[in-house]
Amino acid sequence: MKKVITAIVALVIVGLMAFGYMSASRHAAEGHETKLDPKEVIFEHLGDAYGWEVPFSHHYRIPLPIIVRDNGGSWHCFLSSRLADGQEYDGFKIATEGEHKGKVVSTDGSRPLDFSITKNAFGIFIAAILVILMVFSIKRWYKKHGMKAPRKGTALLEVVVDFVYTDTIRPIMGREAPKYAPYLLTVFFFILTMNLLGLIVIFPGGANLTGNLAVTLVLAVCTFLVTNLTGTKEYWKEIFWPDVPVALKCPLPLMPIIEIFGIFTKPIALMIRLFANMMGGHMVVIVFILLIFIFGANSLAVGVGTSVFSLAFSLFMLLLDTLVSFIQAYVFTILSTMFISMAHVKHHVQVAVDKE
Repeated sequence: MKKVITAIVALVIVGLMAFGYMSASRHAAEGHETKLDPKEVIFEHLGDAYGWEVPFSHHYRIPLPIIVRDNGGSWHCFLSSRLADGQEYDGFKIATEGEHKGKVVSTDGSRPLDFSITKNAFGIFIAAILVILMVFSIKRWYKKHGMKAPRKGTALLEVVVDFVYTDTIRPIMGREAPKYAPYLLTVFFFILTMNLLGLIVIFPGGANLTGNLAVTLVLAVCTFLVTNLTGTKEYWKEIFWPDVPVALKCPLPLMPIIEIFGIFTKPIALMIRLFANMMGGHMVVIVFILLIFIFGANSLAVGVGTSVFSLAFSLFMLLLDTLVSFIQAYVFTILSTMFISMAHVKHHVQVAVDKE
């Protein structure tokens, strides 16, 4: 087994070096050799785009639909391949510099109303479909086999569902666990699926979904809405008139201000925690891979030596990121469960009854 792993790693190293050498030779032969810009490469891979990258190629992309509304009110729909390599089509282009760099703009530089299906948007659809398929696979099994224990992947899904619900949601939520479990379990599997898809470099993976602040913001807002729209009277009483000395509430509402501020800091913490952890992991892997090409540009021998070091650490970081994908999905779920539970404050007597 060790020999097989060693052979695979060696083949990957040789393949990367050969690819880098052929790319450099081709660029030099075409007379447009350019210097590698690590910052640009990192943000290109971690950012959103109008096409899906083809592995080992920066010239070919899987086109995605561009849907824009120009300043005159007319709608335009076409594939992103029409705007590849700086092309202009139907009065639009992709900006290469300035405030709207990487975005679709009109030829006069103005920004149209953009409803395009970008890589991140399409990646969210893929993640949602995968979650639906996973959930319905469990439903189909029990509908077909009754209470017989599931097998293979369905059994693994059931173990995960049971762990999250039995060991996390129910102990915290008590009798209200069945009411909020559908949302919390959906959040867990949705985040987990997006995290794992982000670790896959080829389609349908490769979209940095949970490393995108907009995506984590929407997830945090969902928890914020569920928490505050279902909060009890006791919860809102604790916000606007907490059980503290009157001097801290009147005439200067110090504690109410702090409590109101806390309503918004909780979803912000959810948003930043998930975004920072997933973005950081992806960035570290890309940096280690880039070291191969940075050092290989100066010397082939140095590039080969760096490849061994970089690939070893990249492999380690990918394994660590896989673990972090589960941990971050679980942490987001358990914190959401706690926030929702705290919004269902009841009288102490009722709480004791619920726990029993």
